[in-house]
Amino acid sequence: MSSGGEPAPPFAALLVRHAETEWSIAGRHTGRTDIPLTEAGREQARRLAGRLQGADFGLVLVSPLRRARETCELCGLGARARLEEDLLEWDYGDYEGLTSKQIHERRPDWVLWRDGCPGGERPDQVGARADRVIAALAGATAPAAVFSHGHMLRVLGARWIALEAGGGGRLALSTGALCTLGHEHDTAVISRWNDTGVERVTP
Repeated sequence: MSSGGEPAPPFAALLVRHAETEWSIAGRHTGRTDIPLTEAGREQARRLAGRLQGADFGLVLVSPLRRARETCELCGLGARARLEEDLLEWDYGDYEGLTSKQIHERRPDWVLWRDGCPGGERPDQVGARADRVIAALAGATAPAAVFSHGHMLRVLGARWIALEAGGGGRLALSTGALCTLGHEHDTAVISRWNDTGVERVTP
């Protein structure tokens, strides 16, 4: 991010949440469990490929988890992608695989964005990973594409606009959605968020 009157970097970052999985349909917290896309999810990713056609990405970053890699590959960018450990989904620890309803049966006052997960990550830890990704994007000289996960990308969006990691709780994000991070003059902005439409993307 630029600040203090520094010139804005000559790029935007396109964020892509992975397409549908069985656990995303069920609302289960899918952190480090490495599950594939559903067939409907693969078709969703293929449709994304048409939206990205013609976009010239100088940097492609992808989470090592299969659902993100599959989405990236079906979008036609797998051969150019660099695996980025910091793009892994939130580590849900003891809450892995559970729905929010199941977690609230154990702990009624639980809020992910405030409390994090026992045996997993706190919001500030996920925020630190997002900050490292932002630093990598800052070194790009052309638009970047980032393939990752719902909660991780929500934290990344929040940190891009200088909010605390917990601010990501205000940024809903669907599977297969696109978001664009950019700059307005010297201010980091979110110029597109949770776009599940059909319009071709020009970052």
